[in-house]
Amino acid sequence: MTLGACSFFTESEERGAPPPERQTLRVGVGNVLETAPLRLAVADGLFRRGGLRVELVELAPEDDPMAQLTEAEVDVVFADGVELFSAVADGTPLRIQGEAHVAGTDSMALVTLPDSAYTDLGALDAPRIAVPDRRGLGSLTARSVLRAAGVDPQAIDFVVVPFDGMVTALREQRVDAAWLTEPHITRAQKDHGATVLADCAHGATEDFPMSAYAATTDFASRNPRTLDLFRELLARAQQRGTDTGALRRGLPGAGGAGSVGSVDDVTASLVSLGTYPQAANPERLQRVADLMHGSGLLSQRLDVTSLVPEREIS
Repeated sequence: MTLGACSFFTESEERGAPPPERQTLRVGVGNVLETAPLRLAVADGLFRRGGLRVELVELAPEDDPMAQLTEAEVDVVFADGVELFSAVADGTPLRIQGEAHVAGTDSMALVTLPDSAYTDLGALDAPRIAVPDRRGLGSLTARSVLRAAGVDPQAIDFVVVPFDGMVTALREQRVDAAWLTEPHITRAQKDHGATVLADCAHGATEDFPMSAYAATTDFASRNPRTLDLFRELLARAQQRGTDTGALRRGLPGAGGAGSVGSVDDVTASLVSLGTYPQAANPERLQRVADLMHGSGLLSQRLDVTSLVPEREIS
């Protein structure tokens, strides 16, 4: 402990700034692919060497990220943009600490099985679409691409199905298509011959922000130096996401016990990757809030700039 404390304060002094308020930060993480740079950076000691101990808390599919955050089970949480902005609209003050993942081609998609008659996105007037949350990122982006194909958004029947039950729902014809993200898409293709009916990162949702890390405003106000340091180190971690070869090699070992969407070597080599921003971009994130507003998920337009630390705004 003495050696660890000496190391910690030495690095803080070298940085020429007061030490952070906390030496340990608990970060709730979900989808392995979207959180891969953070996971790999924690595993290889990047945060520890930078003067901050990060403890990763695995969030199960049934966990509510916002509840984990507001109940102080974690200090920073990973969640999709729809979850974050819905929470803000419902009165939970949040501060975005960084973006996790931006969609690339086929990193989120509407998927069908090989024997499906649903081969034309606009062929059904009222398609039944499996989504993990009726008011989540899946319904938001699926509605956008279906609208572009001429389908009345109000006619879409969104059926709530967990990711691990979507292939079964397709096989039993309880739904016409399923909204999946990676690595679920690649796993469905590899194991069940699934095909992509429509890329949900296309048109209005091309290069769409999928997820981010956030803290409560109260925690941020009490721990500004801790979160400044976290964002600085997170940016370094995210920069590693540009090395797709290294990222793919690290994916199979990136998931902890109970992690969401863990992958094997073959799946890791095949998944469609998006990008990993090194800082929160308010203009990019605003696209999520504006699409939510236009789709009726937000009753009033949300100004995302107010949720991003000033240092992140250029």
